Amino acid sequence: MPNLIDAFKKSPGPNNLKEALVLYLKGVSMGTADIIPGVSGGTIALIAGIYTQLIDAIKSIDGDAVKKLLRLDLAGFLAHVHLRFLVVLLAGISTAIISIARLMNYLLDEQPVLTWSAFLGLILASIWILGKKVHWSPKTLAAFGVGGLVGFVIVGLIPVSTPETWWFIILAGMIAICAMILPGISGAFLLLIMGKYEYVTGALKHPFEAQSLVIIACFCLGAFVGITSFSRVLSYLLHHYEKLTLALLTGLMAGSLRKVWPFKEVLEQVEIRGKLHVLRDQNIWPEIGTELGLAIGLAVLGFLLVMVLERWADPAA
Repeated sequence: MPNLIDAFKKSPGPNNLKEALVLYLKGVSMGTADIIPGVSGGTIALIAGIYTQLIDAIKSIDGDAVKKLLRLDLAGFLAHVHLRFLVVLLAGISTAIISIARLMNYLLDEQPVLTWSAFLGLILASIWILGKKVHWSPKTLAAFGVGGLVGFVIVGLIPVSTPETWWFIILAGMIAICAMILPGISGAFLLLIMGKYEYVTGALKHPFEAQSLVIIACFCLGAFVGITSFSRVLSYLLHHYEKLTLALLTGLMAGSLRKVWPFKEVLEQVEIRGKLHVLRDQNIWPEIGTELGLAIGLAVLGFLLVMVLERWADPAA
C-alpha cells in the first residue's frame, strides 16, 4: 500500500490543497461549459490555463498504461497516468454536470440573450488573453485564419441524415469527443449535425436494453480511440509548435463567435423528447432597449471576470 501511495504522489497534479481547490473549480467551470449548447469545455481549459496539462493527462492513458494495468503493476500505472490531475479535474466537471445542469438549462431557456451575452464576454476576453501569448507573424496569422475559417464553417453546418450502423456510431464518438477538447466547438452540437444526438441520448435513456448496450459500447469505443489518439497529436503540436497551435486554437474560438452571438432569429428547429433543439438560425441586430443594455453589461462583466482571473492566476500577465 505505501508503494501505491508513493506512486500516486509521483503522478503530475496539484501539490497542495490550494492548488487542488483551484483545479477543482476549473473543472466545475469546464463542466458548466460542456452542458451549454454550442460551447466546449476546451474553451474553458484554454481560459483557465490548463489546456496543455489536460491534453498531456489524456495522452498519458496510452498503451504503456494499459500494459501496466493488465500486468497488475498498479504502482507503475499510478505513476505513469496523470491521475492526481485527472481525479481532481473530473471531480469538478462531474459536480458541475450534476448540480449546475438544471440551472444552466433554465437560464438558456428563460434568459437566452442575457446568458449568451455573458458567455460572449468570457470568450472575447479569452481570445484577447490567448492572442497576447502568440508571437504574431505571417505564419501565425495564417494559422489564425485557418482556425477561424474552420470554426466559422463548423458552427454553421446544418444537421444531415446519416446511417445507424455500428461503424458510424464509432466514428461519431471519435468526432464528438475530439470536439469536446477543442475550444469553440461543441461535441453535442456535432452529434446533432451528424443526426446522432437523439439516437445516442435515446440509448442512454434505456441503457440496459440489448440495442442500447451496443450503441453505448460503440460510442464509448469511438470516444476512447478518438481522445487517446487526438490528444497525442495535440500534445505534440503544443510542445513542438506552441505558437502556431495557440494561433490556430485562438482562430477556432474567434470563428465560433457567431454561434454565441446573443441575438438570433430561429429559422428551423426540431423536437427531441419533448424539447426543442435549434437546427438553423441567423444572427440579427438587437433593438435598442433595456435588454440590450443588460446584455452589454453582462458581456462587459464576463470580459472583466476573465481578465481579473487571468491577473490573479498570473500576476506578471
